[in-house]
Amino acid sequence: MRLTSFGGAAGVTGSKHLLEAAGKRVLIDCGMFQGEKSGRLRNWEPPPFDPRDIDAVLLTHGHLDHCGYLPRLVKAGFRGPIHATRAGREVARVILMDSARLQEEDAEQANRDGWSKHRPALPLYDTGDVEKTLHHFRSVEYGRPIHLGGLEIRFHYAGHILGAAGVLVDDGRERIWFSGDLGRLRDPVMFPPRPPEAVDALVMESTYGDRSHPPGAPEDQLAEVLAGIIERRGVLLVPSFAVGRAQTLMLLLDRLLRRRRELELPIYLSSPMAAEVSELYRNYPDEHRLSLEELESVFSRVRIVEHAQRARRLDRKEGPFVIIAGSGMLTGGRILGHLLAHGLDPDNRVLLTGYQAPGTRGRALLDGERELKIQGRRFMLEAKVDVLEGLSAHADRDELRQWLAAAPAPPRQVWLVHGEAPARAALAEALRADRASAAGSGVAELPEGITVDAASGQTT
Repeated sequence: MRLTSFGGAAGVTGSKHLLEAAGKRVLIDCGMFQGEKSGRLRNWEPPPFDPRDIDAVLLTHGHLDHCGYLPRLVKAGFRGPIHATRAGREVARVILMDSARLQEEDAEQANRDGWSKHRPALPLYDTGDVEKTLHHFRSVEYGRPIHLGGLEIRFHYAGHILGAAGVLVDDGRERIWFSGDLGRLRDPVMFPPRPPEAVDALVMESTYGDRSHPPGAPEDQLAEVLAGIIERRGVLLVPSFAVGRAQTLMLLLDRLLRRRRELELPIYLSSPMAAEVSELYRNYPDEHRLSLEELESVFSRVRIVEHAQRARRLDRKEGPFVIIAGSGMLTGGRILGHLLAHGLDPDNRVLLTGYQAPGTRGRALLDGERELKIQGRRFMLEAKVDVLEGLSAHADRDELRQWLAAAPAPPRQVWLVHGEAPARAALAEALRADRASAAGSGVAELPEGITVDAASGQTT
């Protein structure tokens, strides 16, 4: 088996891993680069391989950094199937359509207001491109094999978000497991990920490989933030991914407000895809911990704002209230408009709730910067910025080690991907320390653009 990464190895976004085995060329994930400008520009470049030579795509889950480049792949000539779990397929559909609509809106606004240097500004892809891409999707069941020539492929539950899966590829001689993004062992919404089987090689995420999630209940910190908003009659802006993070936030808010009635205040989910997302959780009850009664309680408490006109009304509304809106790292979406409207008031707050990639506005705020560039102009944020720890849907360092240690036998080779350099290095060191129970013969970072023998680690 020969393995080459074209994204998601030297950083957290843009996951694209090409596996060559049994005469087939299979792409595991096909994500969009986010964050740093140098990475975002790579989205506009031709694929570093011929899409017409790719036999299939195996999609671990529907987040943009794993599926967001698919429309460009299809546009460049890919004609094969895109395999994903049923729920993963639905999540990808919702997220890709939303991504295309946002890009169309941004390009239209840039052309109208003249703040783009491109004439005309164009979307990376549009809704028509997404429609064509969706025709390539094929649904698979957890644990049930699919066959591609001499390859047997199985998808296994990974937690993280609806439909997320690890992927096992077996060519009859060697077996390789791609973890995708791994969920928490005690996530409030999702079940824990299934441990890997005995394999020759493991390609494993490392987003939180250098840290542990803080102990304690995040509801306590959330209660403190809400109390401050109510006291100052302010607005709480919460950038959030529409699938996964938003539902966890809504669940915690619902539990908190049922227990602490004095913190009651309006909660708005400003998202055109929110209604679709809520239906996904109802349609796949076996994928998460929430009962139908709890889902009804959560979604009845939150006021879903689907239309842009209603969203703009929130920008003129006085607090106290909460707005949850995409995107989670402030790279685009409605949160930017809400930030422009409410970010100049020091009585308001911005609450960051998860990983912020380098080069994003969310990372800039996390690092203490307050001057942001939004829609071509500079904006000085006056609202206070808070960070709510413990809500990440990614397993932390200790959970990653526990997950790997649960395998019936250690893999000969572990390749670390999908993490910043310090996270990859720290997790590699930790796994080497666990070598007797976890890491077999080698732990290494997967080099980007260099082909390696997946099981031995030799470059080819």
